[in-house]
Amino acid sequence: MAENEMLTDVPLTQIRDFLHHPYLVKDDESMDELVESIKERGLIQPVIIRPVEDGMYEMVSGHRRKRAFEIAGYDKIPARVKEMSRDEAILSMVDSNLQRETVLPSEKARAYKMRLDALRRQAGRPTKNNSDPTGPNLTGTRSNTELAAEVKESETQIKRYIRLNYLVPEMLDLVDEGKVAMRPAVEISYLPEEIQYDLLEAMEYNEATPSHDQTIRMRKAYQEGNLTTEVVENIMEEPKPNQREKSPFRDKRIEGAIPKGVPKEKYCDFVIKAIEFYNRYLERVKENRSR
Repeated sequence: MAENEMLTDVPLTQIRDFLHHPYLVKDDESMDELVESIKERGLIQPVIIRPVEDGMYEMVSGHRRKRAFEIAGYDKIPARVKEMSRDEAILSMVDSNLQRETVLPSEKARAYKMRLDALRRQAGRPTKNNSDPTGPNLTGTRSNTELAAEVKESETQIKRYIRLNYLVPEMLDLVDEGKVAMRPAVEISYLPEEIQYDLLEAMEYNEATPSHDQTIRMRKAYQEGNLTTEVVENIMEEPKPNQREKSPFRDKRIEGAIPKGVPKEKYCDFVIKAIEFYNRYLERVKENRSR
């Protein structure tokens, strides 16, 4: 064991989550399995924590294990206490979690950015010829080369993941769900939040996601100062292969009230006839009351 660490049982109440922890901790089936494993065999791999102020500790590696201990009803957890700086903790936390079998795009986005920011702080401020003013310099730096080698991703792909941090949460969720592909998502990340929300609405209405080409055109229109809500809607209304036939109504309550046997191309005719029928009914009611 290293000189700057010790193994001990630490009360869960003395361990706080890592600030801006980029990985999700879900109470799902996998968590249930971890809880059962801990109850049957104990904790195989102790968590890693670092001492902070007021006698507290900060979790570095083991957020899921800590949550499993809480669910299992334990008060303490075996932990390796390591003296480390904030940036050293970031590097350890990110690297240990990136070894998991499944890591969501949003988790990689946050983790890669945290790791590169920490390495950049250790190495000094970015140079004036930074290749990306909105993020870390991702061209030719040792930190990026090291990260690319460690996670087996190209530096270009790492830069794409980091751009995902500029997506609104609802759009990022669609990337995690595999409904929006990486390259279109990167183009969308350059659009302001209000336009991203316009795009989400247009996607829902058209029951389609944008292609890479469509997002490139949106980004170009934005850079030229020509991207409006109408432009977004027009681009998303373009027919695409395998696209579901679009409902003529923006309010989904209308579509939900139409019998399932009515084809979409007949929706408007059905609604018009229903309204005409209802209007005739109201006229009859009015006549009866006037008699």
